Amino acid sequence: MINNELSVSNELNSAKDAKALVIFAHGAGADMHHPYIEELVGLMNAQQLSVLRFNFPFMDKRKLDGKRRPPDRMPALVECYQAILEKANSTLPIYIAGKSMGGRVAATLAGDSVLMKSNLIRGVICLGYPFHPVKKPEKLRLAPLQDTQLPVLILQGERDALGSESEIKQYEISSRCQLHYFNDGDHDLKPRVKSGYTLKQHQTTAVHKMRSFIDEINNSC
Repeated sequence: MINNELSVSNELNSAKDAKALVIFAHGAGADMHHPYIEELVGLMNAQQLSVLRFNFPFMDKRKLDGKRRPPDRMPALVECYQAILEKANSTLPIYIAGKSMGGRVAATLAGDSVLMKSNLIRGVICLGYPFHPVKKPEKLRLAPLQDTQLPVLILQGERDALGSESEIKQYEISSRCQLHYFNDGDHDLKPRVKSGYTLKQHQTTAVHKMRSFIDEINNSC
């Protein structure tokens, strides 16, 4: 699936009778094998979605020497994601996706009109989009969601510290963006016990929303 000459770690989890290939990028704090992402990949495979996940270079460096590094700047992250995308060899419709920072990188790529001319790349999925840094609501990251050339699905916790439902309703973003909020969910969609919901329920719902989003787009093409 992926050229072995790539310098970043990547792994393909194929689904039986797959409907799409989801290229999934991790967030700033955890790599592609974090249990949270492992759980999502399993749920996506069960929904006939093949998943290609990868580590950004800063995360591979962390794993090599154990030193905690901050993420690379956005241009380097975009370049890495684009390299993964360009070397993907799939006949399936492709959806670019990610958790938090990874979703922001995918959404940034979707603003590149030249790159998005490929008819295999059909949409973007953001799990916990980081609308702003924690406790810095004035530093908005709306441009990728305003410039997108593709449909975008944003799966967001109601009380996400990087963009809550009440905050997001005040933002101006593209009409191509679909938002689904998770009851009492935080940045990982995790609800508090008193809510009556569980993280597993929200993760399962999130993946069902992904599949519905993908089916809707695939059926319209």
